[in-house]
Amino acid sequence: MVNPVRVLVVDDQELVREGIASLLGIQPGIEVIGTAADGAAAVEAAASADVVLMDVRMPGMDGVTATTEVLARHPSCKVVMLTTFDDDEYVVQAMRAGAAGYLLKNLPAAELAAAVRLARSGVTQLDSTITRRLTAALPDPGLLTPRETEVLRLIADGATNKEIAARLYLSEGTVKNHISRILQRLGLRDRTQAALYARDQNLI
Repeated sequence: MVNPVRVLVVDDQELVREGIASLLGIQPGIEVIGTAADGAAAVEAAASADVVLMDVRMPGMDGVTATTEVLARHPSCKVVMLTTFDDDEYVVQAMRAGAAGYLLKNLPAAELAAAVRLARSGVTQLDSTITRRLTAALPDPGLLTPRETEVLRLIADGATNKEIAARLYLSEGTVKNHISRILQRLGLRDRTQAALYARDQNLI
């Protein structure tokens, strides 16, 4: 039997965090190990969590800063932002901090539980409304060569540079050069953004 995902719920509003914790606690495959009222408390409590559901705006240490601290201390932990703020700037800040997703609090409990399970597996998720906005602002995928598109698809599949090199019969140095050009041409920051882009453009 698969071990349940251990979740820490972080929100400065007691009613909200306890409500989320209660709803998640009855979902299959989820174990809520605790709650925290602010970012500083989250950093301390995250040691035994697989996934931290983190609010963005909180007094004291905000969610973005707390995400950076949690991941620095507990690199195996995943942090998913769960907030009411549908704001592109917050999304960008959260993803730069290393968040494994950005979801809105109007998500049904079963979908939130599914998102938590996916986060532990390493799947980055954005709320659908945010994804549509960001996708509309992304460059044309025709900017890539066929080989670069192949590399991008393999990145989205989770392949390492070594695995990509083996599959496409390239050197690792050539793969690195392809990835650098892909990121530059599409205006993306890293492999995670590249994987999201490929998924949003239905390249996989």
